Amino acid sequence: MSLHQRPHQKPLGADSLPVPTGPTNAAPPRPLPLLTLPYLFSLLALLLLLALLFPWGPPRHSAPASPWRSYTLQDAAASGNGTIILAAVSGPYLPFLSNWLISVRRAGRANQVLVIAKDYETLERINAAWPGHAVLVPPAPDAQAAHKFGSQGFFNFTSRRPRHLLQILELGYSVMYNDVDMVWLADPFPYLVGNHDVYFMDDMTQVKPLNHSHALPPPGKKGRPYICSCMIFLQPTEGSKLLMRKWIEELKEQPWSKKVKSNDQPAFNWALLKTTGQGV
Repeated sequence: MSLHQRPHQKPLGADSLPVPTGPTNAAPPRPLPLLTLPYLFSLLALLLLLALLFPWGPPRHSAPASPWRSYTLQDAAASGNGTIILAAVSGPYLPFLSNWLISVRRAGRANQVLVIAKDYETLERINAAWPGHAVLVPPAPDAQAAHKFGSQGFFNFTSRRPRHLLQILELGYSVMYNDVDMVWLADPFPYLVGNHDVYFMDDMTQVKPLNHSHALPPPGKKGRPYICSCMIFLQPTEGSKLLMRKWIEELKEQPWSKKVKSNDQPAFNWALLKTTGQGV
């Protein structure tokens, strides 16, 4: 028996590679079909159609709606133990809010605090850190325009205050409003003696003795008193509600303008002056 062996072959050298043959005057290669004008026009038409159908991009799966957007003032007020300590802030005022809250916590009153958030981002930030203590009363104002004192945005921001306070009073709760650019040196509630509808601060006098008169201070040069609206305590009485309604009316009669850059405090003083003796 003999074995058949395949003859050994040397690898092909460079001079052994096959060379294509053909006529030297062959036509140049045809362009790829994707680069033809009809194809480009078709692609452009498709892009235009998609832009018309989805002007903001393809549909997205929206994130779950925040539960705080449906959280109402009535829901939030129910946890205030009968008395609510109210503040109102937008995003730039959050450092003030944090500083004010330190003093309120030291007085043991933090659980009574409710913050009116002026925009949805602030609402989410506060409730993420402190669930249930912030609520937004729609419609949300333009928070970015409400930072500069004396601006129309600031007026729009602060002029909503009596509406929030009136709504809380109508729910049957006592409410103390505070600006957040202050701190508590002590718990103020023990100083709210007597049985009055409204407690407020006099902006124009020195520190008063504890036995001072509770009558409204006399009007100043502008024909009205100078009571500060930065800290107000209201009982849920008809007198307090009357004052808030009058404050709202005065704000409508004294709107902001470039000539008269009003704010909420003069209207509050006119409301006090005009309702004194009418149950307030």
